[in-house]
Amino acid sequence: MLRTPELSLLNHERDADLFDTITEEEIIFLWRSIKGRGLSEDEAWQAVVTGMALDMAFAKSKCYAQTEH
Repeated sequence: MLRTPELSLLNHERDADLFDTITEEEIIFLWRSIKGRGLSEDEAWQAVVTGMALDMAFAKSKCYAQTEH
């Protein structure tokens, strides 16, 4: 069985991997999907960027606070 610090480390690594594995193609697919629901290109892009910023701001771990913009 894993101890609490080990579990915490595993959760931290898994959370960090989430943003490391997102590809440009996935972001473009999301943008096209949002745009296809009636938003302009700019509005769809703002929705994608806002969503990513909120995901990072409210992530369980604090490792994203070090991300440069």
